[in-house]
Amino acid sequence: MAESSRFDHDLVLAHKFPETTYTYTERDAAIYALGVGACGRNAIDSDELKYVYHEDGQQFVQVLPTFSALFSLGSLTNGSIDLPGLQYDPRLLLHGQQYIQIYKPFPSSASVINKVSLAGLHDKGKAAILELETKSYEKESGELLCMNRSTIFLRGAGGFSNSSHPYSYSNYPKNQAPALKIPKSQPFAVFEDCTQPSQALLYRLSGDYNPLHSDPMIAEVAGFSRPILHGLCSLGFAVRAIIKCICRGDANTIKTISGRFLLHVYPGETLITEMWLEGLRVIYQAKVKERNQAVLSGFVDLHHLTSSL
Repeated sequence: MAESSRFDHDLVLAHKFPETTYTYTERDAAIYALGVGACGRNAIDSDELKYVYHEDGQQFVQVLPTFSALFSLGSLTNGSIDLPGLQYDPRLLLHGQQYIQIYKPFPSSASVINKVSLAGLHDKGKAAILELETKSYEKESGELLCMNRSTIFLRGAGGFSNSSHPYSYSNYPKNQAPALKIPKSQPFAVFEDCTQPSQALLYRLSGDYNPLHSDPMIAEVAGFSRPILHGLCSLGFAVRAIIKCICRGDANTIKTISGRFLLHVYPGETLITEMWLEGLRVIYQAKVKERNQAVLSGFVDLHHLTSSL
């Protein structure tokens, strides 16, 4: 734990994160799509081939909306989160939640300027919760592409503030993180998908090199029997299921994505995504079939419904 005497909330609020640039190509977008299971069961899947191949004269590969979560990696990995008075062991970092707003479809290749700010910081005693907001702009046009808000759970990093008045700060509207209840009714749609034993090794090629997902010794230190799947990889699987079952393959229907990571997934396990349609909102829950446990829940807001629903 950090010493409370070293914590200065004014310094925290005044802290400026450096801008980062994320440059990607069609190859990066295709590798990401494969990393979140696109065409994993069927190499010529009619809904997903467009993410990895120029099908039927298509000029560019299309980019999955969850690809945008990669834009903020420069601020989240390899111990690079630097806030005055906050100390933590990067091996004990866990991704808690991800919230994404998408403002326009992503180009098949681009350079993206990321502007990062502090969205929240909470002292929970034995742990700290850090929330970072990243706004991503296309470098060439200056247009805002998306916004990511990442909630990071830092085990062992709490206790940095006055224990009688633990520090808690948020600078975003509460309605952007609504309490979510999974309906008790039968799902509108259910989609089952298998992750591969090598899924985390493939997904990490998209830039998240946290050894928790590849190194057995690091996984053991973190309390897992073996390396676990990236939370954002599981989110990619769930949103793919929604695109296939609710959006009928049209990824541009996606407006907002919210995901809360409930439990780890081991590569090779089967994910079952259950979906409930409430107006233009899809509430979803992903379970691991082998353990019958919920690992991810959240919602996806749509621009419109397809006429076939």
